[in-house]
Amino acid sequence: MMRNLIRQILPASNKFESNLRNVLGYSPGDIQLYKTALSHRSVKEGSDQNNERLEFLGDAVLSSVVADYLFKKYPYKGEGFLTEMRSKMVNRATLNDIALKMGLKKITLYNKGDNSLKISQIFGNTLEALLGAIYLDLGYNKTKRWINKNIIIPHLYMDDLELLEINHKNKLYGWANKNGKVLEFETLDERIENGRRLFTIAAVVDGETIAQGKAFNKKDASQIAAQAAVEKLGIGA
Repeated sequence: MMRNLIRQILPASNKFESNLRNVLGYSPGDIQLYKTALSHRSVKEGSDQNNERLEFLGDAVLSSVVADYLFKKYPYKGEGFLTEMRSKMVNRATLNDIALKMGLKKITLYNKGDNSLKISQIFGNTLEALLGAIYLDLGYNKTKRWINKNIIIPHLYMDDLELLEINHKNKLYGWANKNGKVLEFETLDERIENGRRLFTIAAVVDGETIAQGKAFNKKDASQIAAQAAVEKLGIGA
C-alpha cells in the first residue's frame, strides 16, 4: 500500500508509465507485466514476451464478467438472448473501438511500419491482454470492478446493443434474397504478413465488387467486407 502511495505522489519514471497510469486509473504493481500485455507479436516474437497468452487469459476474464453482468441485468431473459448480447459486447470490432477511445494505441508496442496492422483489430486484442495483466496484478474482484467502471458503463449501452445487428453477412444475404440479387464472397488475395495469413475478401453482388475487407482469417475479413457493403448500399439506414 505504501509503495502504491509513493508511486502516486512521485512522477512516473517515463512517458510509457505515465500514459499507462492515465489509462488504468491506478499505479500498476508490475510494470513489466503490463509491457508484455501491450507488446504485439510484430515486435516481440517470444510467447513469454508478447501479449498473446495474456490475451487468452483476458478474453476469458472479460467473458466471465460480461456474463455475470448480463445474468443480473436481465433476470427474465433466456440463454439465447444472453449469449447474443455477450457476443455483441465482446466482439472484436467493439473491443477495438473501445481500445482506441481509451488511448491504447498510444501505448501499444507494435510494428508501425506494417500497414496490414493498421486495418486489423490488434488494439481490441491488446485490450483483452491488458485485462489479463490487470487480473494477474489485482485479482478477479478488482478486475471485475475495473471492467464495469472503464468498459461496460462508459462504452456499452445496452439499449443500443439490443438493436445492433452484428452479423452483417446475414443482413446482406437477407437484402440480396429480398431483391433478387446474387451475393458472393470471393477471396481476392491471400498473403503472409509477419508470419500470419492476411486475407482480402470481396462482397460481390451480381458480379460487381461492392466492398472489400482484410483480416487475418476469412471469417473476419468477410464480415468486414459485408459491413462495408451494408453501409455503402444504405441497407437498414
